[in-house]
Amino acid sequence: MAKIKRAIISVSDKAGVADFAKELDAFGVEFLSTGGTAKMLREAGIKVKDISEYTGFPEMLDGRVKTLHPKVHGGLLGVRSNPEHIKVMKQHNIENIDMVIINLYPFKQTISKKGCTLDEAIENIDIGGPAMLRSAAKNFESVTVIIDPADYKTVLDEMKRNNGEVSRNTNFRLAVKVFKTTHEYDGMISKYLEENLLK
Repeated sequence: MAKIKRAIISVSDKAGVADFAKELDAFGVEFLSTGGTAKMLREAGIKVKDISEYTGFPEMLDGRVKTLHPKVHGGLLGVRSNPEHIKVMKQHNIENIDMVIINLYPFKQTISKKGCTLDEAIENIDIGGPAMLRSAAKNFESVTVIIDPADYKTVLDEMKRNNGEVSRNTNFRLAVKVFKTTHEYDGMISKYLEENLLK
């Protein structure tokens, strides 16, 4: 079972996420977030720490670089049962991140708009989101990763039954969904770029 103490929330589809975060807040979960998601959570009365405050490194390059940092990916990928991992994480002040709630930039919606340019499409290729999702999914033994708002209730119900913990089986199922979704996302991008190769 994975105990949820710290979560990253960064979503383009914000439906239901504030209510979900309020429920997580009742379990004492600490939140890390970025941009519009952080603003929305604060407006809902939820205490949030900006990723840049957590990493000690500012967002840069028009927001292209904000979560690609060892304190984020170390916190997701560190094996909690590995003494060497624990030692290195302590040396570098890397804290465990137990949950990731992310959905990807709306690439499909962007390219569906009439008159969408190649530049606009490229700006809507998510980099940090898939990286965090894949890191979390790879470490599903310890990290709960949610890419689909339809899973909010399932995770909350399980946490309520298990004193704030999520089972390995649920984490594994959620990880499979992540890899399936990121695979489809990359396929959609490559298909679009191939179609525009000679234009």
